[in-house]
Parts: sequence; C-alpha cells; structure tokens
Amino acid sequence: MDLGLVLQNDPPAWRVVDLLRRAETLGFSHGWTFDSHVLWQEPYVVYSQVLAATHRMVVGPMVTNPGTRDWTVIASLHATLHDMYGERTVCAFGRGDSAMRYIGRSPCTLGEVRDAMHTVKALAEGRTVTYNEREIAFPWRAGGSLPVYMAGYGPKALQTCGEHADGFILQLADPSIVEWTIGAVREAAAAAGRDPDSLYVIVAAPAYVGPEERLPHMRDQVRWFGGMVGNHVADLVGRYGDAGAAVPTALTDYIRGRQGYDYAEHGRAGNTHTDFVPDEVIDRFCLLGPVERHLERLAELRDLGVDQFAVYLMHDEPEATLTAYGERVAPVLRRGT
Repeated sequence: MDLGLVLQNDPPAWRVVDLLRRAETLGFSHGWTFDSHVLWQEPYVVYSQVLAATHRMVVGPMVTNPGTRDWTVIASLHATLHDMYGERTVCAFGRGDSAMRYIGRSPCTLGEVRDAMHTVKALAEGRTVTYNEREIAFPWRAGGSLPVYMAGYGPKALQTCGEHADGFILQLADPSIVEWTIGAVREAAAAAGRDPDSLYVIVAAPAYVGPEERLPHMRDQVRWFGGMVGNHVADLVGRYGDAGAAVPTALTDYIRGRQGYDYAEHGRAGNTHTDFVPDEVIDRFCLLGPVERHLERLAELRDLGVDQFAVYLMHDEPEATLTAYGERVAPVLRRGT
C-alpha cells in the first residue's frame, strides 16, 4: 500500500514544501493539498516548488473541480508541470464543496465533473479535444499521461467514477463504508466494460499517533473531519433520504444533529460547529491511537482493495505523526505484512 500526505495550503508556502519534501524521505509516494483558492493559497504554484524539492513524489489536488478554473487551464497546468519535472502529477476531481460554496456558487454537476475529467486528461496527454465547439490541442505537448481520479460518496457519484475515472478517492476510513463504495465503483466499471481492478483506490482520513490515554484529545483535534464529511452526507440525505436504501446508515445517521456549517473553519482543528459528531464516528472515520492500531486498520483497508492511504495531518502534533508513519508504518506497508 502506498502512503500519501494531504495538507492545506496555509502560509507560509515553504512549510508545505518542506513537509512534503520530508514526507518523501520518510517513504510517502504522494503529496496532496486542498484546492479552495480563497480559503487557502493557490495550490499549483506550490506544486511547482514541491516538485523542484523532491525526486519521485507525485503531487496533485485533493480535490479540484470543474468550476473555479477553465478546463483548459487545469490541463495546461498539469502538462506544464510534466514538461518541467516529468510525469509526476495527478488530477483528482470533485464537485467543489468548499471552493464553490465559499464564493457563493453551487457545486458542479456530476455531468460537468465527467466531461471535465475527459477533457483535462486528453489535453494533458497531448490529444485533441472538442471544446466550446472547437478542435483544440496543446501544440507543445506530445504524448505523456495524466491519471485522473474522482472523489465521491453517493451512488451516482460512485457510478460516474467507475465509468469514467482512473481512480477513486474516499475521504474516510470506515471499513464498512470503504467496502460498499469500492464495490459500487468496481461494479460500475465492469458494467461499462472497463477492468474494475485497474482503478487506483485511495482512502484519505486524519491520522494521529499517540498513546491510548490521549484518545479524547485526539478525537477533539480531528472532529472537524466529521463535520467536513457531513457536508457531503447532508447533500446525499437531501437527495436520497436517510432510510438506508441507497446510502448506508453508517454514513448518514450521525448528521441528525447537524445545524449547518461555517466554511471559514473548514478543515481546521478546534472547529466550533462540529459538536454533533460523536466519538464513535471519529473512531470509524479516522485512525487514532498507538501505531499498532493504525497498522491493524491499514491491513484491513488493504485487504478491501485500497491502494493508497493518504494522511490528513491537520492537528496539533503533525511532526510526531509524520515521523511515526515514516519510521514505523511505511516499512511495514512496504513489506506488505
């Protein structure tokens, strides 16, 4: 199983670059950042510096969306970085929860996500596309590759991912939900005539390494994650209801006490509007506690078909957790035991 590291583009940017450079030396293969250009700094500027400071690390947004940049701009950014540093980026798409809502716009449709994935991938790989009723291609890009992944939770999003993406991102680490979502994505891929095993599967969630007696503190530090996931779950409940027919109750039940969301605190420890998230959900969605507990969950995720675990490092002891993963988790994952 590969390891990724997910960061926010908080200033100073050199700090993001330094953490990802260090992560590579500790065995992490992927570096990811949020992409909400108002809440955080512009990620593609930072990616250029990360690629210059590392040797093998693959970088990309977790996740971008079709609404805040023209699709040709997204493709050009990736193709340019590949020309400068080799084929070392990936592009992951979502509907644009925080990025779109914070500027007063609705998240993009799944149709827009689907079409953007195809357009960006083709252009970045040196192919010709029809865009705004014109045939266009980058005259300076010939060949190459750009893996395009998609994040999602609901049945239609999972179907879109299976039919059109190169990989799937699930932003929580509950094994039962992981199993359900991977199964839905692979079923959609097979129905579309694609090889379901060819999709690269990523689970992304907060990880906090520490002794058992500090679990209450660790839970409070990552409770923001339940609130962040809750935004997507609230959309699903509004679309499908909460009876469990289309979406597992393990994903939907916990948001009954949700009273709204303040994007100004999106993804931040100490978030003041996530009290509705119970400890039981935090323990299911995140990896907390001694290293041995992390290894047990990671082995379970690996057996379910997960190819990469990407660590959200937004809490008060990022350095200690990063070091623990590099020194005590990465070697075990490399051995495959």
